[in-house]
Amino acid sequence: MAGSRLWLLLLLAAAFAGPATTLWPWPQYIQTSDCHYTIFPHSFQFKYDVRSAAQSGCSVLDEAFQRYRDLLFGSESWHPPAPTGKQHTLEKHSLVVLVVTPGCEELPSLESLENYTLTINNEQSFLLSETVWGALRGLETFSQLVWRSPEGTFFINKTEIEDFPRFPHRGLLLDTSRHYLPLPSILDTLDVMAYNKFNVFHWHLVDDPSFPYESFTFPELAREGSYNPATHIYTAQDVKTVIEYARLRGIRVLAEFDTPGHTLSWGRGVSGLLTPCYSGSQPSGTFGPVNPILNSTYEFMNTFFLEVSSVFPDFYLHLGGDEVDFTCWRSNPDIQAFMKKKGFGNDFKQLESFYIQTLLNIVSAYGKGYVVWQEVFDNKVKVRPDTIIQVWRVEVPVSYLKELALITQAGFRALLSAPWYLNRISYGPDWEDFYMVDPLSFEGSPEQKALVIGGEACMWGEYVDSTNLVPRLWPRAGAIAERLWSDKVVTDPDFAFERLEHFRCELLRRGVQAQPISVGYCEQEFERT
Repeated sequence: MAGSRLWLLLLLAAAFAGPATTLWPWPQYIQTSDCHYTIFPHSFQFKYDVRSAAQSGCSVLDEAFQRYRDLLFGSESWHPPAPTGKQHTLEKHSLVVLVVTPGCEELPSLESLENYTLTINNEQSFLLSETVWGALRGLETFSQLVWRSPEGTFFINKTEIEDFPRFPHRGLLLDTSRHYLPLPSILDTLDVMAYNKFNVFHWHLVDDPSFPYESFTFPELAREGSYNPATHIYTAQDVKTVIEYARLRGIRVLAEFDTPGHTLSWGRGVSGLLTPCYSGSQPSGTFGPVNPILNSTYEFMNTFFLEVSSVFPDFYLHLGGDEVDFTCWRSNPDIQAFMKKKGFGNDFKQLESFYIQTLLNIVSAYGKGYVVWQEVFDNKVKVRPDTIIQVWRVEVPVSYLKELALITQAGFRALLSAPWYLNRISYGPDWEDFYMVDPLSFEGSPEQKALVIGGEACMWGEYVDSTNLVPRLWPRAGAIAERLWSDKVVTDPDFAFERLEHFRCELLRRGVQAQPISVGYCEQEFERT
């Protein structure tokens, strides 16, 4: 719909004082009033419409119904408040859900539809969606519409919502190499991602400091490369748990195994994989990036990524390709001889390209698509036309908006992360800086802008572990979630502040230790359980 019409409806909705005006992220279309209905927890049900393609037994929605019942009313028995003598409103006994297409046992994908329509009026309480993934988004919105009076009665306002995401890829990156994050921390993060309508968990599993992924093909990788192979690893069962927990919340798991740089932890478990560095004519005893001149390197990658392709079912893998330090390659006489033989001269970007192109061919052979960091594009590596380029550099070699323009001009799809590094902290409310970024504010054609498929908030782990992950993430990441979901005209910081402050209190009520964004209080403060 036209942006001007949406903005008028937004203002109309904001004119009412009801909880519908506190939704996060803000829907594409909303019409609401102060007319409201009573909900009694003991009689309220989530129900499947008889025409729905999803019915009882659908794991995604059966579990979601129970989750949202617990979130709304708690798992304890509910006792109605004492009568106040006031006139009771109409009662809502159920929310009826109709899903058009089957897919309860499938995995979400980049192409998955998430649109839904939610209608609460005198005649019906009805959630209509094309897919189960859209139904999940609608259930989250419904849960935020329900409010409780000071006396303890639950209500929901008369509301009509038509909603869909602005971008199909709305991600959050967690780094589990620099600090290991226990499995419950990852699962808790997936819960809050669903509350924010994020739909991609970018799992930066391994890096220089540690290799916590337990490979069944190369068990020595985690045995030698993790911080502690008994306690600081993700087993095959852990990985399955994360993938299924995410699936049930409509979240894809995008696994990243970054090479040829950021691989020091790999070398502890696989002899000969990394490049020996030289000091003069002698090995220095240190190692650099993956050795790109050995057949054994590609034999290892072939076998390893065959495993990874089978363990992580999403169509896409993230193959990294960032921050390759050429110092060690430059010092190694065997590398120098290989460069001369190939006619690369002293251009080590050509050597990097040689490695990455070979790796991409390996991964492509397994029927996988791939995401890479922007250096792969900047260094002119030949990649498939359907490659997704992730922009993370703010100013170098050019501004991130210019980078998006260059990538899309070349016909590639792009993801934006550069302005959304949540690990960078400062005093005061920085959420507004994240919020005011528009991924499409670069100069380019409509066709170029259609190639920007979304973005990701990134939480790198140098100074983050399970002790401070939650308050550092939330509600700051929510600012990015709304930017990637809501219409481009939804940018008023005051309107956002009122809603984000309320949403932060709702997160506390749900047991999430979200940090404050201003001076104030919540009716229900966080209590450690």
